[in-house]
Amino acid sequence: MGTRIALGLIYQGTRYHGFQRQLGVDTVQQRVETALSSIADHPIRIACAGRTDSGVHATGQVIHFDTEVTRPDKAWVQGVNTLLPDDISVAWMRPVDESFDARHSATARRYQFILYNQPLRHALAYALMAREYRPLQEAAMQSAAQALVGEHDFSAFRAAHCQANSPWRCIEFVEVIRRGDLVIVDIKANAFLHHMVRNIVGSLCDVGAGVREVDWIDGLLKQRNRQLAGKMAAASGLYLCQVDYPVGFKIPKGTFPSQLLGPKSND
Repeated sequence: MGTRIALGLIYQGTRYHGFQRQLGVDTVQQRVETALSSIADHPIRIACAGRTDSGVHATGQVIHFDTEVTRPDKAWVQGVNTLLPDDISVAWMRPVDESFDARHSATARRYQFILYNQPLRHALAYALMAREYRPLQEAAMQSAAQALVGEHDFSAFRAAHCQANSPWRCIEFVEVIRRGDLVIVDIKANAFLHHMVRNIVGSLCDVGAGVREVDWIDGLLKQRNRQLAGKMAAASGLYLCQVDYPVGFKIPKGTFPSQLLGPKSND
């Protein structure tokens, strides 16, 4: 009888062409499946909670896979980690029943977007943050972002090639905070459209820079026109941090890059 296993993944997406396996390019899925297949000694295919784009990171990605073999729990964590490159790691494993699906069982997803708010680029931050050279007023961004909370048609923040059947999504909360030179946008929703978070952040940056008024975000929602919104923010700042599931599955919570950055500050 087969076993279904859930794993938590952390990865830096900088040098990968997104999560999803593609022919001829290096992806996170390809690397993880190769490592798991070696441990299992048979081909493994995985399903994920969210197919992150090229350059996007994760501290709380969740995957599942089925296997016909029995291995010690540590083989699916320490053993797999020895076979993965340094920029991908397994954080935890959990046996789950066959009703669990990493994508379809999810009830909410949470992202954080980190902006390095300085006019000059930082050689150590370029791959892990998005730079915004204009001085940002995070209080204005926070105020504007509250128009996004609730259930709305998010066509104004949807990629042109988004394949979702409906543009309606429900955002649970958005918080914009500053920690020194960093401005962090923390957002949680039942689901997201393609490029939705990056498009929202790009528009919030225009508000924070004083180019647009606080009520502009509310107007964009109502107009439902992507062409009127701000420029899409860079992939390097985006992190999939947490995926929520019904408590019965006992899936661990994700971690957050902001936890590594120290206390909140308005300096």
